[in-house]
Amino acid sequence: MMSEQRLRIGFLSALDPKDKRAWSGTFYYTSQALQQHCGEVIYINPKEEQPSEKKAFYKKLRVFVKKKFAFSPLFSIGRKYFVCNYRIFTAKRFAKSANRRLRELPLDIIVAAASTSEIAFVETDIPIVLIEDATFAVLHDYYPQYTNLPRSIAREMNNLSATAINKAEILIYSSTWAAQSAIEDYGAKREKVHVVPMGANIDAAPAPERILSKKDSNRCRLLFIGFDWQRKGGDIAFETLLKLEEMGIPTELIVCGCVPPSSYRHPHMRIIPFLDKNDPAQNQELEQLYLSSHFLLLPTRNDCFGIVFCEANAFGLPVIATATGGTPEVVKNGENGFLLPFAARGDAYAKIIEELFHDEQRYDKLVQSSRAAYDNRLNWDAWGISVSSYISEIVKREVQKERLIS
Repeated sequence: MMSEQRLRIGFLSALDPKDKRAWSGTFYYTSQALQQHCGEVIYINPKEEQPSEKKAFYKKLRVFVKKKFAFSPLFSIGRKYFVCNYRIFTAKRFAKSANRRLRELPLDIIVAAASTSEIAFVETDIPIVLIEDATFAVLHDYYPQYTNLPRSIAREMNNLSATAINKAEILIYSSTWAAQSAIEDYGAKREKVHVVPMGANIDAAPAPERILSKKDSNRCRLLFIGFDWQRKGGDIAFETLLKLEEMGIPTELIVCGCVPPSSYRHPHMRIIPFLDKNDPAQNQELEQLYLSSHFLLLPTRNDCFGIVFCEANAFGLPVIATATGGTPEVVKNGENGFLLPFAARGDAYAKIIEELFHDEQRYDKLVQSSRAAYDNRLNWDAWGISVSSYISEIVKREVQKERLIS
């Protein structure tokens, strides 16, 4: 199986890893980091092999479901919801196509990104590396779409997770929060579980000199980025805007990625419904938002990690967010921002922002250390180098096995 040449890595995913919109670009940048630091990446996406008529049918079906149930890929059963990607029939259908592709390819290793259910029924002797930001156990009753699930569905999803975690040779999680769950909730051996923070989903960070002159305005600019206003704590961000203005600080809140309910409107609130990273002009506009803002404000209600925090830090933008889920793995208080308790409201967020904004020396230092956090640990090169060492361990073990057999 093993080759003395560059490793052949099968990158297994249900979504298109070349699309920067898939998982906010994480599939794309994960595969690029593997290509750069670990070996030759071969994409394995069974959906891409479907006949064009079949693809068209599934596309129409997804559009119908989205219109019918308002929040695809979820289906509604009264007040109960479940995620179709975690169903056994979906996992088996994916595995059937994946197994056929794997038999055709001479691979050294398989990397499955955010593909817990997809690898559950894969049949192969090739070692599997599972990359995730959460387990089902920590998602259950934490994220809205995993809340109030029918008992049978929760059991099915949990069993799929257990099967995949047991099958993977190495488990790489983006946070200690998720990694501990793999060990404590699923009995994963500690030696095969690793924590490697993900990186910023950007092609290149700006030169350091461009980020060190952020405080060039008396108006405090707050950037809120998220697809879900409610889940990302938009109401608290709005409270923060009102409180800061009440404190006499001219403030602007820029909301990017969603349209808040009509009750949330303010003369100093700007709404940008969506920016597509695949479009160079729109991506440049997003980068300019990072460069011209003073804080990334995201009082998120639930988050597994927070790629957007890494992106903000690449532009020297300090993060003010919530200590929940995997966010403490990214944001370290005083280094690249501050995390507030879950119960904190707008007045608490306004207080820390006011302190930092009025202390120019402290703010400038925070800008510099935020960029350093990106340079040192929150970039895909750092991720790729760490993952490369774990993949090398697997390769060495496989070589030893082959020698013993021969």
